[in-house]
Amino acid sequence: MKAIILKEVGSVDNLKFEDIPQPKIKSNEVLVKIISLSINPVDYKARANSGSLTWLFGEERPVILGWDLSGTIVEIGDNVTEFKIGDAVFGMANFPGKGNAYAEYVAVPATHLALKPTNISYQEAASATLAALTAWQTLVKKGKVKKSDKVLIHGASGGVGHYATQIAKYLGAYVIGTSSAKNKEFVLQNGADKHIDYTTENFSDIVSDADFVLDTLAGDIISKSIDVTKSGGIIVTIPSGNIPNEDIDKAKSKGVDLSFVLVESSGTDMFQIAQLMEKGILKSHVSETFSFDEMRDAHLYLEKGRTVGKIAINI
Repeated sequence: MKAIILKEVGSVDNLKFEDIPQPKIKSNEVLVKIISLSINPVDYKARANSGSLTWLFGEERPVILGWDLSGTIVEIGDNVTEFKIGDAVFGMANFPGKGNAYAEYVAVPATHLALKPTNISYQEAASATLAALTAWQTLVKKGKVKKSDKVLIHGASGGVGHYATQIAKYLGAYVIGTSSAKNKEFVLQNGADKHIDYTTENFSDIVSDADFVLDTLAGDIISKSIDVTKSGGIIVTIPSGNIPNEDIDKAKSKGVDLSFVLVESSGTDMFQIAQLMEKGILKSHVSETFSFDEMRDAHLYLEKGRTVGKIAINI
């Protein structure tokens, strides 16, 4: 099968196309013939940064990157009962860990997948994996966001942000989303009640008493977010696990729960996402599509940091 191999960290030129054997599945796994992939910032960070790559893969080299996928099941492990050959599925494979999804076929634990709704494309499905899971796990499981909560989403036009906006509205929250002015209508169409243009407005002058803040950007946003969050409120940051000590102390003194949340593979959560997509409550915005042979271009495009919604890659 065709796969993209990374032998050492570096530029996109280090993503090498090779023919390798199809993976053999374990008793709890299924073999998926991939139709579409999606990528996230963790993909290019792992490609370019040795610390990120070692965190995910240990000392193993070469590796196959990729976690977000959709496709059809072509083989089933002996202990798998929830799927059958031919099922269309989507999910995030083995994150954090060895996803191996930059390939025509991938072995995935059955518990990491859900059936793909028939009303969405494979591209929309592959996109709604790591990013949608992150939004779901932060808002629902960590934040326990409920009706009438005031929710602030930094980077509301991005991958995680555009799913988080829709999920927060589904939960009944009042949603404030930040982005540049050119993406204002996109953020509002996703369900945000208020938009803040971060290039001309300071959110800390506009927002107060937030119940939940989702930070997809990091930097000095954390400290300012503490200022606008009520005592007893929750702030979740996802770009990095390194929260400055001064921010930790500041949040603690105000009674704000500040934490880093790392998304985890979960077929149970994927089922919830699938249900919302089947009902038309949650939608993927796929702004750019690349072919598998254009993976290097996809990395370069994503690294610019200006992607609206998600990127899909067709196998």
